[in-house]
Amino acid sequence: MPRQDGRSADQLRPFLIQRGFTRNAASSVLLQAGGTMILCTASIEPGVPAWRRPKSADQPVAGWVTAEYNMLPGSTAPRKQRDRLIVDGRTTEIQRLIGRALRSVVDFEALGNHTITIDCDVLQADGGTRTAAITGGFIALWEAVRQIPAAQPVLKDSVAAVSVGVVDGLPLLDLSYAEDSRAEVDMNVVMTGSGRFVEVQGTAEGEPFDQATLQAMLRMAQAGIEQLTSQQLAEMRLVQSPGQVSD
Repeated sequence: MPRQDGRSADQLRPFLIQRGFTRNAASSVLLQAGGTMILCTASIEPGVPAWRRPKSADQPVAGWVTAEYNMLPGSTAPRKQRDRLIVDGRTTEIQRLIGRALRSVVDFEALGNHTITIDCDVLQADGGTRTAAITGGFIALWEAVRQIPAAQPVLKDSVAAVSVGVVDGLPLLDLSYAEDSRAEVDMNVVMTGSGRFVEVQGTAEGEPFDQATLQAMLRMAQAGIEQLTSQQLAEMRLVQSPGQVSD
């Protein structure tokens, strides 16, 4: 049965990428997934956090990648209050998820004495902001890494993410806000381009779900991530950069 926006159950929302959206960061990506729009920027700084520094002179410096996430006040209706001195629990959870996802594909010794921060700012929210931030954040990370001299590839793989859920008893891929807000099961899946799981977050919003439903959602999510990975790699091929990510 077609969904409200005309998609089939296993169909992604229209997915658009615009690199170089802003000019001051090392890289920037505007990603649009349906009605969700996120600006992902990457900043490179020399050095690493104090806790990351080698304990002895003979140890190599291992770089670091971290992420920050924020929903801008006008990204939702009603207006979201701007985070100032205190970051709310949801924001903290999401930016930790983004950071973990991106770090899963980084060779930190190859990155060397650098810290890369990926900032994900939601310009417009219509569901799936955390998964879109991971997918777009990886492209920003990839483009930033190209600017760092390295003896070996810094990125070991690609990473992307998608939401999946059960609405009215049916598994659906890439939920919009209207679908997510009434989902019986809500799940976010993060995978590498080579098909390995990084993180699976699944919650029954009402009745518990069985293993058959779980497997159906995972299969649907994996197929969606394969499509997102293909789009990531197609975008990356537009920039000549041999040796950073194998496809």
